[in-house]
Amino acid sequence: MAASLYIVVEGEDPGFDIFVNGHSLARNEDALERLAERLKVSPLLEFFSADENSMALLLDQGAGNPEWAQHLPQPQWFDPAAGLVTICTLIEFLKDSPAALGSETAAVLGELREYERVLRKAAHRELRWHLAASWR
Repeated sequence: MAASLYIVVEGEDPGFDIFVNGHSLARNEDALERLAERLKVSPLLEFFSADENSMALLLDQGAGNPEWAQHLPQPQWFDPAAGLVTICTLIEFLKDSPAALGSETAAVLGELREYERVLRKAAHRELRWHLAASWR
C-alpha cells in the first residue's frame, strides 16, 4: 500500500490546481521530520489534519474504522506562510545537500516544489490549508 501526503485548501474550489504528488514525501516523512527538527522548522506532519472528506476517502480505500470516523474533531487550517517556512527551508537544504536523502532527494525536491507552488497560490488568495493522507 503506497501512501501519499497531499494538500487540501479550504473551500469548495480554490480557483487553481492543488494537485501534488506526495508519494516521495510520504515515503521519506521520518527523514524529513528529523531534518526539519535539525533545521528548527515545523515538521510537515504538524500541518496534518483530517476532515470528513479525507476520512471518507480513506474508508473508501479500505483504511480506518467507520466508528472513529464519526467522531472526528473539526479540521485544523493553517496559514500558507507557516507551511512555506518549512517547505522553503527544506528545499534550500536539499538543493545544497543533494545526497541528504540518497536516491530519493530529487523526487522529494520535486514534490516540495509542487507544495511551494500550491501554497504560494493559496497565500495570494488568502486561503488556509492542511495536509491529508491517502493510501493506495
